Amino acid sequence: MMEFGAGPAIGGSGGDVLAVPVLSGLTWGPGAAWASSRLGDWVPSYLEQQDFNGGSGQIVVVPGGDGTGYGSVAFVGLGDEVDVESVRRGAAVLASAVRRSGEVVTTFHQIDLDGAVEATVFGFTLGQYAFDRYRSEPDPAATDRVVFAGADADAIAADVRHGEVVAGAVALARDLVNEPAGDKPPEVLAERATDLATERGIGVTVYDEERIAAEGLGGLMAVAAGAANPPRLVMLDYAPDGAAATLALVGKGIVFDSGGLSLKPVKSMETMKTDMSGAAAVFATVRAVADLALPVRVLGITPLTENMPGGSAQRPGDVMRARNGKTIEVLNTDAEGRLVLADGLSLAVEAEPDLIVDIATLTGACAVALGPKIGGLFSNDDDAADRVAGAAAKAGEKLWRLPLETEYRSHIESAVADMKNTGERYGSAIAAALILAEFAGDRPWVHLDVAGPARAARAEHYLSKGGTGFGVRTLIALAEDLTG
Repeated sequence: MMEFGAGPAIGGSGGDVLAVPVLSGLTWGPGAAWASSRLGDWVPSYLEQQDFNGGSGQIVVVPGGDGTGYGSVAFVGLGDEVDVESVRRGAAVLASAVRRSGEVVTTFHQIDLDGAVEATVFGFTLGQYAFDRYRSEPDPAATDRVVFAGADADAIAADVRHGEVVAGAVALARDLVNEPAGDKPPEVLAERATDLATERGIGVTVYDEERIAAEGLGGLMAVAAGAANPPRLVMLDYAPDGAAATLALVGKGIVFDSGGLSLKPVKSMETMKTDMSGAAAVFATVRAVADLALPVRVLGITPLTENMPGGSAQRPGDVMRARNGKTIEVLNTDAEGRLVLADGLSLAVEAEPDLIVDIATLTGACAVALGPKIGGLFSNDDDAADRVAGAAAKAGEKLWRLPLETEYRSHIESAVADMKNTGERYGSAIAAALILAEFAGDRPWVHLDVAGPARAARAEHYLSKGGTGFGVRTLIALAEDLTG
């Protein structure tokens, strides 16, 4: 396990790698002038020959020589205007470049920026993240210690701890998403959530298929009807004494989405193990909130099922009744996430929380609108929307508010039920959000459609290819904000 700690100043220390920041225009950051002078006059011209000018994402690693006390020196570009996000990304680029080195000493924390320590911990940890459980010859990173040169151990302890917890939560969400669907049926995910909760004294209730039916969770039952593996609903309840507020999180947990009888094309199924990213984010967030001992109650609700085209699968034209009694005509069985979220939101409303947030890989339309790096935000409450957007900005995740346009309610009108589960082609992400709004009641509610950023097509800074854990940082920051 990687350890982060304080150590002597760079001149009185040593290690495998010394990592120093450089800003655009070859402007030396803390420690870079010292490293350059010890290496020799050749350094600036050599960096220029390598097309290195301190731009964000750039890195050059050179031998440390006899004058530094380090095996090598890494010059890491942070760009023009250094902020917390550029430190995260710089630390991640560093982590990837030096993954074969045991001890890394850095001066990143000496940048005049609040949050630099935490950002370094977060970026470095996830920069070395890898999901290699299924490789016959895994190649784990060798780094076991990162030292903040010249830091006061007590002064950085809280920031180190926070960075480790948040990065660990994101990594947990990634692991759950990256796991092959065949190895994480609903029962297995429910067991993992139970273990997570039991270890931390978090309340946990698991609904099996019999209780799901008894509780009237018609959306979850309908989607699960064609699957051989039975559904589950997990309810995590972190309820510390003196909680300042109650936050309900509802995560879409479609373990694998074939589309049901409205079968997806083969290429579209290849990444559908990702369709439980919302549930993974909720599990990871509740764990992190408990690890940080935040004085806020967090209720995590995750309906878990596969969407399969079995002989008993729901058919286009069927009507399902959700927990709150409202009915939905199912015209496309591949628009299933809103059906299970209808039940999850109904349960959340019954708990009368101060705020409900659901998170789901819900619509391709949202990804078309916002691309692969920005999540969509819908809300029935401006204050709630602002609060979640503020938490996302603080956490470094990108959200964009889209309209919950009531004039489009006609898009989901059904001839036989309270609503139908699909709208028109144009505005279909809004139509999906309008369906969910029917089950949020009058509670302040925010819907996060993360179909784009929940998965990365390629590795980049602290993102690895595959599941990203998007939303975890925002939800943790939101819980912190609610503590007042």
